[in-house]
Formats: sequence, structure tokens, C-alpha cells
Amino acid sequence: MALLGLGYAGFGSANLEDWRQFGTGLVGLQAVERGNSLLAFRMDDRKQRIVIDRAMGEGARFFGWEVADSAALDALAARLEAAGVHVAAEPQALADARRVRSLISFHDPAGNRLEAFYGAEIDETPFVPGRSISGFRTGPLGLGHAVLTVENIDPMMAFYIDVLGFGLSDYISKPFRAYFFHVNARHHSLALIETGRNGMHHLMVELFSLDDVGQCYDIALTQEDRVSVTLGRHTNDFMTSFYAKTPSSFMIECGWGGREIDPATWQPVEMHDGPSLWGHERVWLPPEDRTVAREMRLRAAASGLRAPVQVMEGNYKLMSGTCAWWDGVRGKS
Repeated sequence: MALLGLGYAGFGSANLEDWRQFGTGLVGLQAVERGNSLLAFRMDDRKQRIVIDRAMGEGARFFGWEVADSAALDALAARLEAAGVHVAAEPQALADARRVRSLISFHDPAGNRLEAFYGAEIDETPFVPGRSISGFRTGPLGLGHAVLTVENIDPMMAFYIDVLGFGLSDYISKPFRAYFFHVNARHHSLALIETGRNGMHHLMVELFSLDDVGQCYDIALTQEDRVSVTLGRHTNDFMTSFYAKTPSSFMIECGWGGREIDPATWQPVEMHDGPSLWGHERVWLPPEDRTVAREMRLRAAASGLRAPVQVMEGNYKLMSGTCAWWDGVRGKS
């Protein structure tokens, strides 16, 4: 697989100070000064992972997908061009601004700006979180995951799978249509939700401790209208999380306990038990869809559905035992 993971993401916003307070005081990111019009955030040893740029304009965004080296970058560019996708070799000035060695840019069918790069710069100083947390789970799994709203999933899915080489993890059709894609052992680095319009839904960051998430949730509850999705657990990646409104028009999901998969053997399935095992009341859904989602969670509770027990062994490896619900998720009898 040419892409290694989601390396960085950037968003346009004039609310730099609001973003600083949100990123450091709630999420726990480290703010890094980048001049008067740009604010960067660290979450590990890399010089930056998330960028907020006043010059881009509200709603603008880009996503940086990492490849191994210059040969992989050239091969990806050739693959894109063979598929009729326009590719721009970006100047060194932009690579320097992104804190990488080299990058190209292109767009997906919905117009999202995508960048592919190699050679991310490592900071000489240790990561210092904005509040007291144990840190973020990144490394070979990448920054986290991005979820986009789309007018039509089908052309987007063809682009990400057939052209970029993403693997389909699983999908749901109720209470909304959503597809989840992987490029490494993280269950999904990208998801698409069909809403009838193209936009940014949320960015997920995964913390090392469930207590980090719980304390983040407590902070969010003290801020009016900050919580967009209540604390809950997902059925597919087993993430325990909540979603907070950012100073822009999308959310950040703060989670813990995400599932790892083996991309070489993984078989995608349709998830029939909804997006969440419990919790995750989505305040942004229409009332009728919230009712459907709540009924699905209550059915899950009535039938005793459970995620498999996980243990913390560096990468949250799943225990060797299985359970009936796990077998059902994987499509086994």
C-alpha cells in the first residue's frame, strides 16, 4: 500500500486564539507559533500535525498522506496521472511550511485538497502537552482519522480504493450511509458519510489513557454547546470517545482504545448494529434519525452486545479470545 497514514491536516480559520485555547486547554495539543496568520499544533515528536491558517479562509482544508520516500511519491504521482488526476509538484517553500522534505498535491472528486509527502521533520524538543495528559497514539498509525461528508459516496469510494489504494474496513446503511477505509493497522484513517453535501465532519485524535478522554469530556461539559456527540463506544473500531465542536464548522473526536486490524487479511462487512454500541447521542442529527440511532443502541443493550476485552500492550492488542459479537462483526457464524 503506497500510503502509510494520515500525516497532517490543515484548516482555514480566522479564530486563531479560540483555536489555541481549544487545542491546548481541551484536547491537550501543544501550540507552536508560525507567525501572525498561522497556528500549528504538535501531538508527538513531529514538528506539526495540525495547522490552522487564517490566510486559507473559513472552511478550506487539506490532508497530508504520508509515503515512504521519493520513489514512492513519484510512483503515486504517476498512478494519479494515469487515472486522469491532475498532480502538482509543490515548491520547496510549501514543503518547508508543511515541515516535510517534499510533497505533491491533487484533489479528490469532491474537491478536497489532498497532499502526499515524505520526510516529515522531527522536532529536537520533546512534545509538551497543553494540559496534563499521557499523550496521543500516533506513530505508524498516523495522526488519527478524518471523516468527510459527501454528496455521493460512490465516486469518492472508487477514487480512494481504486486510485489511492485504500482498503474498505466496513460500512453502515442506518441511521446514515457511511463507509470506513484503512491504509494501515488503524481500523480507519478515513471515513465518508453521505449527507447530500460535501464538507468536513470531524477529525479524530486518540489518547493513550481513557482517563485523558474522561477528563477532556469533563472540561467540554463546562463549556456551553461544546459537546456535539456524547461519550460512547463505536461498534466497528471499539473507540470510546466523544465529539467536541471546534471553533470552526467541524468536530474533533477525542477517543481511546481504538482497534487494530491486519490489512493483509481483513474482510469488510456491513455493520447492522449501528455506529455505536452505547452512548454517542448525536445532537446534530434530525430528531427522527436520533430516534433510529437510539433504538439501535437499545436493541444492542437488550441482546447483550459487547466489544471484545482489550489489554494495553503498547498498541492495545486484542486478546486472543473471541466472543459471539466479535464473530458476528467479522461475518462468522
